[in-house]
Amino acid sequence: MPRPDAAPWGVGLTIPNIITIGRILLVPMTVWLIITGQFLFALVAFGAAAVSDAVDGFIAKRFGLTTELGAYLDPLADKLLLVSIYVSLGVLQALPLWLVILVVSRDILIVGAVLLSWLLNKPVQMRPLWISKFNTTAQILLAGVVLGVLALGADVGRLMTVALYVVGAFTVLSGAAYMREWVRHMANGI
Repeated sequence: MPRPDAAPWGVGLTIPNIITIGRILLVPMTVWLIITGQFLFALVAFGAAAVSDAVDGFIAKRFGLTTELGAYLDPLADKLLLVSIYVSLGVLQALPLWLVILVVSRDILIVGAVLLSWLLNKPVQMRPLWISKFNTTAQILLAGVVLGVLALGADVGRLMTVALYVVGAFTVLSGAAYMREWVRHMANGI
């Protein structure tokens, strides 16, 4: 008889993981909506993806449904969503190229470091840093504001400039924090 806390189907495919997979599936649709100029629908799809990120985390923690699969899927979903949105908005010149390069480079750097640690038989345990949580939140908020401006024609003026630099700073700081942790891990063989 299976344990009550065991994941259904025996593969760690819990309700939070299914929600996360749904978020991953929203990525191509959201990108398509952006590049075809359907900004209001893109904003709604992006909003649904952002809300699902909070919902899956809440359910996983509240009901003890955290899994190893979820520990990998959740950050993957965040990276796919944010990188895709930032690249799409960068192509449309709705976000500055320097910020798009920072966001994409940070995520490539992190994924590359994780893969390299696996190849060197020193796998790192996936766990988000507090600065990364702030960074993800700031990136989501900025993407939402930009989509809102495109969809509704709102004028946010100087607030947009401040938001761009705040996201840029958080992106650099969180990338540096992950690299520091990775270098420490690789040096100590933890």
